[in-house]
Amino acid sequence: MVAKNVETASNIPMPLTFLPFIGSAIVRPESMPAGLRWFAEYQPFTPIIETLRGLWLGTGTGSSAAIGLAWCVALTVVGYLWVHRTFTTGAKR
Repeated sequence: MVAKNVETASNIPMPLTFLPFIGSAIVRPESMPAGLRWFAEYQPFTPIIETLRGLWLGTGTGSSAAIGLAWCVALTVVGYLWVHRTFTTGAKR
């Protein structure tokens, strides 16, 4: 309902596709320049990636599991509210 055509609908989630690559999926944030490191440490995918890395390597997850879960819940709530508002205002048109 937000997109006006098929091309727009397929390109709306494009920024989410690149977030893991700017995070800690490939390179640890400690080796990044200051501005990029700040963004990589505080974006939603980094705690999820760090949790998976800790579970796979057996090194523990620390607080990254709770932070990753909090990001998932927050994004789910924001998505739900956005969809709910979009469909209720779209239904009135």
